Amino acid sequence: MPAPVGTQHTAGVRTGMFGVHGTGDTSGFGGLTQAVDWPRPSQAPYGGWFDQVVQSLVTGTRAQGVESALGSVVVHRGELTLHVRREDLLVVARVLRDDPALRFEFCAGVNGVHYPDDTGRELHAVYHLLSMTYNRRVRVEVAAPDSDPHVPSLVAVYPTTDWHEREAFDMYGIVFEGHPSLTRILMPDDWPGHPQRKDYPLGGIPVEYKGGTVPPPDQRRSYN
Repeated sequence: MPAPVGTQHTAGVRTGMFGVHGTGDTSGFGGLTQAVDWPRPSQAPYGGWFDQVVQSLVTGTRAQGVESALGSVVVHRGELTLHVRREDLLVVARVLRDDPALRFEFCAGVNGVHYPDDTGRELHAVYHLLSMTYNRRVRVEVAAPDSDPHVPSLVAVYPTTDWHEREAFDMYGIVFEGHPSLTRILMPDDWPGHPQRKDYPLGGIPVEYKGGTVPPPDQRRSYN
């Protein structure tokens, strides 16, 4: 049977092209108003192999002593998204990787997202997992508040997330606890703010690279 499509609900309203204010927008899109719609959680049965993945994950995490790791399951546009509590992220990742019925061996990366209107859950980290054994893909999503932007690092489970977590930290300010070297990867070390957050100015700010220098090799930051 086809997977049920969760209905959408409006989570906020975005004004202008990019949703920011006071930046001197001259693009002509400043008067746009658009609802921010999110798909609602879906109800079982989800259809196809989605049910097997969800059930195997629930069984596997309970065997690790975690009773309710899954916050919600969203099936939208033929894709499966698993919303989990950030404190259970490491357990969920290990079960998804190691359970014989799941075998999501590869993490293609982690994306940061900033939802200013999602009160208490403003920062999201979204992981894209691939099972090469079963040729399946799932999305795992966790949220953290602006006031406590900490999420467990998955480098120990999926080493491919190393630089991806550094980029999400650099661009969004998400602090990945346990990362072996959580430093900026795109911006200079002393860059103020996180440029991909929706409250970061789009323009009209000083050119902050002015006067930048490259120190001698023996004075550069060490990654060891």
